Amino acid sequence: MERFGGTSEEEREEDDKELGMEVKDEEQQQQQDRKIRILVGLRRHGNYNLRVRADINDVIAVLAREAGWVVFPDGTTFPSRSQDLNPRPMVSSPKGFASESDCDSVSSTWQCYMCYRPFLCLFLSPSPTSYLPIAIATSSNALVAASPSSPQPIPTINSSDYNQYRLKTVFVPNSMPFDGSSNVNIRYTSVAAMVGDTGERIQDSNSPLIDSCIDSIIDDNQIVDIPSKLPERDFAGTPYVPVYVMLPLGVINMKCELVDPDDLLKQLRILKAVNVDGVMVDCWWGIVEAHTPQEYNWSGYKQLFQIVRELNLKLQVVMSFHECGGNVGDDVCIPLPQWVAEIGHTNPDIYFTDKEGRRNPECLSWGIDKERVLRGRTAVEVYFDYMRSFRVEFDEFFEAGVISEIEVGLGPCGELRYPSYSVNNGWRYPGIGEFQCYDQYLLKSLRKAAEARGHSFWARGPDNAGSYNSQPHDTGFFCDGGDYDSYYGRFFLNWYSQVLVDHADRVLSLAKLAFEGTCIATKLSGIHWWYKTASHAAELTAGFYNPCNRDGYAAIASMLKKHGAALNFTCVELRTLDQHEDFPEALADPEGLVWQVLNAAWDVCIPVASENALSCHDREGYNKILENAKPMNDPDGRHLSAFTYLRLSAVLMDRHNFMEFERFVKRMHGEAVLDLQM
Repeated sequence: MERFGGTSEEEREEDDKELGMEVKDEEQQQQQDRKIRILVGLRRHGNYNLRVRADINDVIAVLAREAGWVVFPDGTTFPSRSQDLNPRPMVSSPKGFASESDCDSVSSTWQCYMCYRPFLCLFLSPSPTSYLPIAIATSSNALVAASPSSPQPIPTINSSDYNQYRLKTVFVPNSMPFDGSSNVNIRYTSVAAMVGDTGERIQDSNSPLIDSCIDSIIDDNQIVDIPSKLPERDFAGTPYVPVYVMLPLGVINMKCELVDPDDLLKQLRILKAVNVDGVMVDCWWGIVEAHTPQEYNWSGYKQLFQIVRELNLKLQVVMSFHECGGNVGDDVCIPLPQWVAEIGHTNPDIYFTDKEGRRNPECLSWGIDKERVLRGRTAVEVYFDYMRSFRVEFDEFFEAGVISEIEVGLGPCGELRYPSYSVNNGWRYPGIGEFQCYDQYLLKSLRKAAEARGHSFWARGPDNAGSYNSQPHDTGFFCDGGDYDSYYGRFFLNWYSQVLVDHADRVLSLAKLAFEGTCIATKLSGIHWWYKTASHAAELTAGFYNPCNRDGYAAIASMLKKHGAALNFTCVELRTLDQHEDFPEALADPEGLVWQVLNAAWDVCIPVASENALSCHDREGYNKILENAKPMNDPDGRHLSAFTYLRLSAVLMDRHNFMEFERFVKRMHGEAVLDLQM
């Protein structure tokens, strides 16, 4: 022990050890902060669908998928069938420029990987001083070499350029704000200059990281032949997911009579023979309460339910408070009740209204939920009386367990959304749609919200949000950096989306009362187009406040949790790559949307069911449904509570189509099939 306040050798060693641990912890924290900033940048500015705690594997998978490759959940990765497997190498030209003719001859696979490598190297870089390749898009779609001594202008690529370039420009400043260093040694290297005239990689002893990135791409020995069919996962022994089939929209006619019961009985027997669990049927408000308020005719449904019970099938029943006809797949016309239409003639504000004043009679505006404008009743009271009548009329089917679920219609097509993309109003895919808040009742609600906020001049809808078939980048409201993210924009979208949540909250609270002891559910539409833009414009007009910097489905899931309701979601059969091939301008991402919504529901522990959005008869579509129904390697073993197939038809009953459907049902039930493509 040293005198005069000195410390022993052991104490000094202990202090040094603690100091070293603190330095190490600080370095780890800096690395973690840097990783988070990179992920935030990719999500916000590149609109990549990355979870909050994403790791390098998630980043690589996202970039690979966007480059057109197939990445399975277990990490298996290979090019898609649509890609060219033998790309011609890019040949460097003088001054580091690739000629336009050379660029045109380069395959999309090669070009995508050459363009996306900067993101991988940026994320993998162990320190800010690592050498980073920078891809810069020019008007001729060439790759340009830039250096600090001769900087090149970097053009901005917006959504409209996506289809032309299919790459994202990366810019790394001399001083990076996230690393705290003002003098960062970064060398700008042309990707094109890394490949020689013979297509061989040019070695750069100062760029080991770049070397390793290129090795994995241009080594011919690592490119394998693609199988003619994608390998299938074996679902034998997986959890049992019940399968229901939607009945035809017109199975009950306007007189509330069962249409062609003999033919229906034959089809239901076939479904039962392949172990389908049950059927779904719409109980149309416009049929049951057609002529006079509170006079209900359930006769046709009684006959139908009796047939279903005799076959020992289950029933999912939809309380359909909307019009049928005018939407995709509608083959019959079932309007709202006649007495409601008569009220609408004198008071058209009971319907949703767009900014041009066009009324949409598809369903009632949520603005009259608490307004006594329906012969002395509010809209919510009308819905409750209808549901209570159904519960009393079909008590024996509830008691026998034949009715397994009640799905409560909350908007157009029975879905919880605004009618923002109505075909009858001229909308065509992939238009962004229009806000539907211009009836006098919703405008009154908006005015109250603006006054409560202290900004009465905000009591208006956006005046620069385009029209039904606009694209986000063509509008001042939805474009990148647009008014949707301004103070007014955030206020308006908060109010608009909260009206949707409040409507569902009111109706489901009464549905829970009417159907006590029975599972209730609501359906959300899968609005996947423009999902890969910052604003998610089509979702915003439909009432889902889900831009790239906000989770718009968490509040809905929490509300459903409050009522013990299940979530039914659509579009589980759609593949993002197919959407890019068919409608590249739509910047759609159904897979990303499905993953977000399912996890929002699972995070609050509510049942999640699903259905296909469009007709599906092929094995590829069924496999996609299975992947979403039973996620691979989910540590919590989560899976869909049920799946409902859209819909019973003569096409489904075709021999080949039905054999595929039977195979799909077996796999949903966790049974083995003998013809797996391995």
